[in-house]
Amino acid sequence: MTDHALLLVNLGSPASTSVADVRSYLNQFLMDPYVIDLPWPVRRLLVSLILIKRPEQSAHAYASIWWEEGSPLVVLSRRLQQAMISQWTQGPVELAMRYGEPSIESKLLELVAQGHKRITLAPLYPQFADSTVTTVIEEARRVVRERKLDVQFSVLQPFYDQPEYLDALVASAKPYLEQDYDHLLLSFHGLPERHLTKLDPTGQHCFKNEECCRNASPEVLATCYRAQCLRTASEFAKRMGLANGKWSVSFQSRLGRAKWIEPYTEARLDELAGMGVKKVLVMCPAFVADCIETLEEIGDRGLELFREAGGEELVLVPCLNDDPQWAKALSTLCERAPLAL
Repeated sequence: MTDHALLLVNLGSPASTSVADVRSYLNQFLMDPYVIDLPWPVRRLLVSLILIKRPEQSAHAYASIWWEEGSPLVVLSRRLQQAMISQWTQGPVELAMRYGEPSIESKLLELVAQGHKRITLAPLYPQFADSTVTTVIEEARRVVRERKLDVQFSVLQPFYDQPEYLDALVASAKPYLEQDYDHLLLSFHGLPERHLTKLDPTGQHCFKNEECCRNASPEVLATCYRAQCLRTASEFAKRMGLANGKWSVSFQSRLGRAKWIEPYTEARLDELAGMGVKKVLVMCPAFVADCIETLEEIGDRGLELFREAGGEELVLVPCLNDDPQWAKALSTLCERAPLAL
């Protein structure tokens, strides 16, 4: 029996579009100290306030994009898992969610019970952030420690600049970019600025200056989410042969009053419409599977905002999802994952 298992991990989703399920999901997500990095009492108070109105609003948003099979994020992640089975020949391929079900703990226990003592953990996030990559690794560490599991881990590293990932991204987006359009906006998930500054090993990196991020040293680039996003965008544009001015970068999905990295996607869409852009393409390269942030935030609300500002057409370029080239690329990347944990 081949015993090198692969565990794919994505963010997760509410179990349904009911307000109760959305509230439960948001509570687990927002109480993660890697997501809201405040002391527990302050975090608990803040999340409790958010949970007064947010679940009903989010439930409506989820309902607008929910598929018959369930959450798009979960459905698409399962399809990727199935596509990976033929690529990863070293053992089983399983799927877990950091929040919601199936949990990382349940899948690790299942794999170990089946006799697998070597597991590659694959957080499905191209760029590094504590609120995505670190929390997955720390949750796996917690399970191993508390359950006293005898298991050896490899961990997929952020792959924002890896040729296999970039080539798959180009191939999946090419049919859309071969059509007529005025501008391509690469919209990445946002982060509070403090998430970046606290990880800066130099204490001197400026996150408000694009040139600073574009020229980040390897030491800074290793943990700078914004610099990694800009590297993904510039490498993608280079591979596609996009002219300067034909594309730009923005950051979406803000929550709360903290200062988040800029430019904001909604402001950029408004600005582009004001510049006379009529047809904008939007890609979301921080996500490998379409979800509420792409389908509803960009595909629905982004389109509405763009039209209100004077634009005409917003085309959401699908994420990599279960694209065969992406499945092959991901398998290659996971094979290179170094031992960790």
